[in-house]
Amino acid sequence: MGQGFNVLDVNNRCWVKENKVNGSPMLEKLRKQLQQHSPQRLDHVVMPEAAVLMPIVERPSPTLLFTRRASHLSTHSGQVAFPGGKREACDADLYATALREAQEEIALAPSFVQPLGRLSDVISLHGIRVTPWVGIIPPDLPLVAAPSELDTIFEVPLSHFLDDRRTHTDVITVDGVAHYVPSYHVHGHVIWGLSAMMLVELLAEGFGMPIDLYQRPPGALHHYPERSSRLPKAARMPTKRTMK
Repeated sequence: MGQGFNVLDVNNRCWVKENKVNGSPMLEKLRKQLQQHSPQRLDHVVMPEAAVLMPIVERPSPTLLFTRRASHLSTHSGQVAFPGGKREACDADLYATALREAQEEIALAPSFVQPLGRLSDVISLHGIRVTPWVGIIPPDLPLVAAPSELDTIFEVPLSHFLDDRRTHTDVITVDGVAHYVPSYHVHGHVIWGLSAMMLVELLAEGFGMPIDLYQRPPGALHHYPERSSRLPKAARMPTKRTMK
């Protein structure tokens, strides 16, 4: 199955030998880049924890898998998101949270996920620290959206984001710092907000795309009211972190 490479052994928190990503220079580059990436961690911040899985489907033209929250939910209804949710007492760590939630929400068995690494922690509007994990999954798995939580699962080619096909940019100001977050309209869905912020880091750090949350891009801007991250000043995210 190809040459061996290192992937994250979450239980032992080290890198172990595994099979190389088969036949995809794009995903092999991503693997190498995420091994070298040092994400921003907020482990010292005391607040509720959650994790999401950013599943990349290993197709000839790789895609990124998204879900849409069910319309009957009291929070986040109709919003596009990655599979994930709050950490539970049974979860060994946040990667275990991401895997458990993905299994519950879309019937993705953990054994089908090749973990590549984590991205930076982000703080949700509701004061939850969310840790994104990137993983590769095989194509055409029999995934099923849990009707109690989701109403659809869909994929978007990574090329759509690498070509920067945003419809506009949302200006989200947090703790006085403007974040220029791309918004994408794809297949009748809107990918924006927290998911788009995670996506920016994946594109910048994983693929070397010149995209930056802190630099104003060309094109239309939509401004949102300023808000607070609910973090003490010393624990806030750096304001000049450049995404290459």
